[in-house]
Amino acid sequence: MSELVFFSGTMDCGKSTLALQIGHNRSARGLQGVIFTRDDRAGEGKLSSRLGLVTEAVEAAPGMDLYGYLVDQMSQGHRVDYVIADEAQFLAPEQIDQLARVVDDLELDVFAFGITTDFRTRLFPGSQRLIELADRVETLQVEAMCWCGARATHNARTVDGEMVIEGEQVMVGDVGRLAGEVGYEVLCRRHHCRRMTSAVARAAALSPDVLPVTSA
Repeated sequence: MSELVFFSGTMDCGKSTLALQIGHNRSARGLQGVIFTRDDRAGEGKLSSRLGLVTEAVEAAPGMDLYGYLVDQMSQGHRVDYVIADEAQFLAPEQIDQLARVVDDLELDVFAFGITTDFRTRLFPGSQRLIELADRVETLQVEAMCWCGARATHNARTVDGEMVIEGEQVMVGDVGRLAGEVGYEVLCRRHHCRRMTSAVARAAALSPDVLPVTSA
């Protein structure tokens, strides 16, 4: 039976790599799929991973009817055996509803991949709707790590290494950006709450003004 499966996790935990692997495994068995993506780091109409892998995809623009697109493709004789939706957190809730309809009416498996919460620890609308509708929600087993070595659970937006907590929910960036650029870093909950990025931690460790803490 077809399913809507939501693979979730922080940035840098291998979501896009798994999406590419699922597509590769199915194409190797002669199956043909449609890959949707939104605002990928490699540019419009691309699905890419940080390992350097990239493939062509359909840009799921705001307002696009994903169900209608697939019906149109199939009506023109194009074979569709499965659907992959990467960066699914950026999709509108109604587009997630359309993906659920693809599963129920067209009987196709849909594999959605996305971040659950934004840099403010608030649910993305697309991710929230996926949690509400998905047949299964899978947390990726490859754990991203905070700079302190703990399991990373939160995504932080940074500018010049400083964590910011205001701004638009969607702003395309990536880990390891240059100074002055909007970037992202994965942190454990403790350091996210303290707004302590790796750059801030390094600066604190090197500062001559930091006094050692001794017990009374």
